Amino acid sequence: MALFLTMVLAFLIISIHQNVHGENSFPPKVHFSLQKHLDELRKMQGFKAPFLQRDPLISSSAPSISAPAPPATARPKIFNVTSYGADPTGKTDSTDAILRAITDALQGPSIGLLINGVVNLGGAQINLEGGNYLISRPLQLSAGRGNLMIRGGTLKASNTFPGDRYLIELSSTNKNGPLNYEFVTLRDLLLDSSFLGGGIQVVNSLRTSIDNCYITHFTTYGILVQDGHETYIRNSYLGQHITAGGDPQERNFSGTAIGLMGNDNAVTDVVIFSAAMGIIISGQANTISGVHCYNKANGFGGTGIYLKLPGLTQTRIVHSYFDYTGIVAEDPVQLNIANCFFLGDAFIVLKSVNGQVNGVNIVDNMFSGSHRGIDIVQLDQKNGPFTQIQQVVIDRNNVDGMNLKATVARGSVQGNGTSWTVDFNSILLFPDFVKHAQYTLSTSGSTFPNHALRNISNNNVLIESDIPVQATVFVTVDQGKTYTS
Repeated sequence: MALFLTMVLAFLIISIHQNVHGENSFPPKVHFSLQKHLDELRKMQGFKAPFLQRDPLISSSAPSISAPAPPATARPKIFNVTSYGADPTGKTDSTDAILRAITDALQGPSIGLLINGVVNLGGAQINLEGGNYLISRPLQLSAGRGNLMIRGGTLKASNTFPGDRYLIELSSTNKNGPLNYEFVTLRDLLLDSSFLGGGIQVVNSLRTSIDNCYITHFTTYGILVQDGHETYIRNSYLGQHITAGGDPQERNFSGTAIGLMGNDNAVTDVVIFSAAMGIIISGQANTISGVHCYNKANGFGGTGIYLKLPGLTQTRIVHSYFDYTGIVAEDPVQLNIANCFFLGDAFIVLKSVNGQVNGVNIVDNMFSGSHRGIDIVQLDQKNGPFTQIQQVVIDRNNVDGMNLKATVARGSVQGNGTSWTVDFNSILLFPDFVKHAQYTLSTSGSTFPNHALRNISNNNVLIESDIPVQATVFVTVDQGKTYTS
């Protein structure tokens, strides 16, 4: 059949070419009549017949195969909001139109369940098509839905938007399961709260992804995560005011860029460029990595990251940059701060609530300051002193223009006499608290004295000998390690 069709096509092309490009002076024999066309076609049919008879794969008796017709109820998985009447210029209110698109997406065809009670929508997408849309009410998603995405455009709150709500809300309650949503993705969005309310609210959701979003002009939270598990915030930018540092109104910044009030979440490769608070964490087992905080500076009362889960912190902060704003941790238990850079006298505060600090590592960080005598790690003991101190390691940090503080220290003293005292108060973090000490007495004389560690108090270590001797004493102390007998 393919050979036959090819020959017919070639024949027709030659014929058409001759008729179109031929001159009237050509001999009459080059102009074929309709009857001659029919004769040639009959010849071709006779030529192809034996081929079809010999090949069972293309025999005329073989059943024909055709693609199944799509079900009558099949619907697209991409819902373009302009098809519902949304105005991509941002001049008129698009709330109702976008909500209609969301409703159709949430009620679209499903392919079973994800987590118990959450319908799998198969990857449905609400496409903002690169438009700029004005909304006067939150875009709230019905609960019990999963595997869908909102992407690709700008949402801006109108001047009537309620100040206690969020532009996008995953906040409804699922009556059919323990979690409200699963695998919802918000991607490639600019959210402008117009200083009314917040950007995104995620409540009791599982495996939510907020990726490549720019969230600004919020007064409450840029992103608020409450309960649930595993909301991942990646490659995004958050700031109450659009600025690049050194803003003359910085002392007036308010709001919080990100609130993590749930467990097992992650914030990675995120810039927080303005707000009173960068990130507040009151859930367990969260990870912060590659975050650049240059929101309101410490000097104006700002905080980069506030850990507000006394006694059960379980947070890892790594490879991040604190630019004139630092970290506060209440009664930290299992907290790791490592490989971070603190600029502009930014520091870390351990705040006593019930006097507990346990399993804290602050290691391998860099601190750069203005030579004003600021300690890199500080204690806030207004509510009472730390009395339960276990497994605290603050060590191997390098410092320029600030005061080094640590829980591990080494010192030496040289003298001629019977006693040597090494004072570690300038470097040890906790006052009057040394859990372990080691010393070496070195003398070059011929006398071999008896010597011993006689006293440890107020972070001073006293070594004494039975006779006067010229010696150097080397001492190592540790405030945080736990030793067994």
